[in-house]
Amino acid sequence: MRKIEDVLRLHAQGMSTRRIALATGVGKTTVIEYLRRAAVAGLSWPLPEGLDEEALERRVFPPPPPLHGRQLAAADWAMVHRELKRSGVTLALLWDEYRGQHPDGYGYSAFCEHYRRWVGRLSPVMRQRHVAGERMFVDYSGTRMTVIDPVTGAVRPAEIFIAVMGASNMTYAEATWSQALPDWIGAHTRAFAALGAVPALVVSDNLKSGVIRACFYEPEINRSYAEMAAHYGTAILPARPYKPRDKAKVEGAVLLAQRWIIARLRNRQFFT
Repeated sequence: MRKIEDVLRLHAQGMSTRRIALATGVGKTTVIEYLRRAAVAGLSWPLPEGLDEEALERRVFPPPPPLHGRQLAAADWAMVHRELKRSGVTLALLWDEYRGQHPDGYGYSAFCEHYRRWVGRLSPVMRQRHVAGERMFVDYSGTRMTVIDPVTGAVRPAEIFIAVMGASNMTYAEATWSQALPDWIGAHTRAFAALGAVPALVVSDNLKSGVIRACFYEPEINRSYAEMAAHYGTAILPARPYKPRDKAKVEGAVLLAQRWIIARLRNRQFFT
């Protein structure tokens, strides 16, 4: 409730919602929601005398009105989630079985919507805050481009290396012949040169050129890769295996490179 009081006080002083969010440490959308609820409750700054925190909470966050009418039988969403992992089982099949037990239960669309809401609470995501110059995220695109030998006409694939800074989203991309160690380290050195600085940490994917053994607690970094990091005064921080959110920045940069570079050049032929 103290946050709400601070939001109302700063809003009365003419401060913008963005500055209020920075001053109070809450999200901008939360500030807007607090102001909307206060307006609905007829509250403004200064608050009425004698309005303690409990009374303020009741007025800003009133309890939901009692539900009237027919109550629908809820499904066992944990069971539904487990059954969906079995081969051939679909939401349509599980809904049909649910309606067999509860003929007056949810319709199919409502059944699916309630299940999606339930699943959405299983994997909470922590928002990452990036300090300027702290982390550089690196990975390969996965989608390769081709180079044609002008003499033989043979087609050779080229990998697309992507590096992106965490705070500024400044992105570096280059083509290399492979994901082997020399190309992997060379791409890093050219990325540092292009950015004009070296970050405190390099967050990499767990490809063999960089990480010999992927582990959450003690990953084993390739010796040459570690020596490169020591030479530049940085450190390697591999992402956890099968956790793409650890390197969401470079995943987004890869998507942009695929759409704005590789897709745009799909009809071009390259000989070097």
